[in-house]
Amino acid sequence: MTDQLTDQPRRPEEAPARPAKLAHVVLRTKQFQPMVDWYKTVLGAHSSFDVPGVLAFLTYDDEHHRIAIAALPGLGDRPAMVTGLEHIAFTYAELGELVHTYQRLKELGITPYWTINHGPTLSFYYRDPDDNQVELQVDNFATTEEINEFLRTEYPTNPIGVEFDPDQLARDYHAGVPESELRKRPDIGPRGLDGAPSL
Repeated sequence: MTDQLTDQPRRPEEAPARPAKLAHVVLRTKQFQPMVDWYKTVLGAHSSFDVPGVLAFLTYDDEHHRIAIAALPGLGDRPAMVTGLEHIAFTYAELGELVHTYQRLKELGITPYWTINHGPTLSFYYRDPDDNQVELQVDNFATTEEINEFLRTEYPTNPIGVEFDPDQLARDYHAGVPESELRKRPDIGPRGLDGAPSL
């Protein structure tokens, strides 16, 4: 038997099917246009579908939408520190892209509330107009195998990371400091989960 969309043989049913990719995130809001504008600005996104004031599909690549913003009637405010989604993260291909994004957004008055070298990633954390947390990051290792090795060996002693000054990172990047130095997490010794700032 074949799949009607691909004409490929169907896979054995004894193994669990895995998603091919993470497609999109949908956000409910009472601030439709500020949310749409923020994600367009931060991600360099555009609308692939838009019902003004109601629904927008935003994308920055060949996916039809990565973020959907939906203005639903009767929404209440979300209390602080409740269970639910912690943050969403977007990975850049190169450190320079992340640095330039930080500088571009800073000029527009959009600044991160936390910048940290987790070890596996160099990360900038932002808050959107609804206080959802968004991480912009770059991988610090060239391969998944290297990241997994770091997670097995060095990460357990400090599962949070080491904060850094984003302006100093930008200066060092533009001054030509080798990326291997900029990406390497400093060793500050053990640090537990209670050493993280309030997210």
